[in-house]
Amino acid sequence: MLASGILLNQGRLKGASKLMAGRRYNFGQRWWNWLSVCGAALLLSVVCAFMGRAQDRAVTYAPADIRYGAQIYAAQCAACHGANGTQIGGVDLGGGQLRRASSDQDLRAVLANGIPGTAMPPFRFDPSEVTAIVAYIRNMRNFDSHAGNLGDANRGRAWFEGAGGCTSCHRVNGKGPRVAPDLSEIGALRSADFLQRKLLDANGTMLPVNRSVRAVTKDGKVINGRRLNEDTYSVQLIDDQEHLQSLDKANLREFTVLTTSTMPSYKDKMSEQDRADLIAYLLTVKGLR
Repeated sequence: MLASGILLNQGRLKGASKLMAGRRYNFGQRWWNWLSVCGAALLLSVVCAFMGRAQDRAVTYAPADIRYGAQIYAAQCAACHGANGTQIGGVDLGGGQLRRASSDQDLRAVLANGIPGTAMPPFRFDPSEVTAIVAYIRNMRNFDSHAGNLGDANRGRAWFEGAGGCTSCHRVNGKGPRVAPDLSEIGALRSADFLQRKLLDANGTMLPVNRSVRAVTKDGKVINGRRLNEDTYSVQLIDDQEHLQSLDKANLREFTVLTTSTMPSYKDKMSEQDRADLIAYLLTVKGLR
């Protein structure tokens, strides 16, 4: 009996020891797993922050966007932030002291959503305006308001409708032909830099959706126009006489998407001031509001 009791107690002690060892192992494993997760999260946050800063440093901001941003800032932001961006305590826009906007993406979010609990409201800027404001804020300290030409929208409109002859191809707010892309929303959709590059090199900035096409039917009829829609079997376009055409590809002898723009380059056809005026006007064309 005594021997049996001793053996029973020894078995209990061994069982308890194994249980304690298992608990210590499980506790240690859980602790190690927790440390691994925290370490990975910390490393990821550091890498993301570094990549965000590196990407911002790598961004090249277009002078045309910076100048446009300066105009928007003066009209919408300077009353609170001041001309130099230092009027609000603890905020230095020109110096980059933006606690909630270390990256351009963060800055865009602040512009769109505002900052709850502060005097910073959300703004309903167009994409081109957001691009411009971000470009200007990132370059406030080095911006020279006298560098480059600030355009005059009224002069630009006069050139667009007169000497430039733009209304012979483009449609704006329901007026004008349809043989070229409709520009009714151009100021909301395209940045100042894009418009400037378009005027200098129409071919280099031509979007695939705006490419003209040339179709030749099996009986030899040639149709030139602007493609509106296309699928495997057919193509819909508006021809150079402003007639809508739906063509069955099986009935075409030739179908070519042109890679050259019908719009000429204005690099040597207008002065720098006229170009700045035209861009200023186009940035105001944002549909009927």
